[in-house]
Amino acid sequence: MTGRYVLLGAGGRPYLSPVPGTLGGHRRARIYGRLDCPSALRAIAAGGYVRHRVFFPDASTARAAGYRPCAVCLPEEYRIWRRRA
Repeated sequence: MTGRYVLLGAGGRPYLSPVPGTLGGHRRARIYGRLDCPSALRAIAAGGYVRHRVFFPDASTARAAGYRPCAVCLPEEYRIWRRRA
């Protein structure tokens, strides 16, 4: 069965998946967050963001691909990332 959803893997390369991603991200900003992130939803509503939107199966894959957590929807994960950066 071929996948219907395009996700990014740990190496940052897209692949087809039979299940949708659980997290969204912005390719240019290298940020990932929840699909219901208020900041991302505002940007999408304003007509931006969608062109650079990517999806991940989980947080560990997003981090392995070089993305950081969103400070708005994942504040604790962001604080941990910030301390390590």
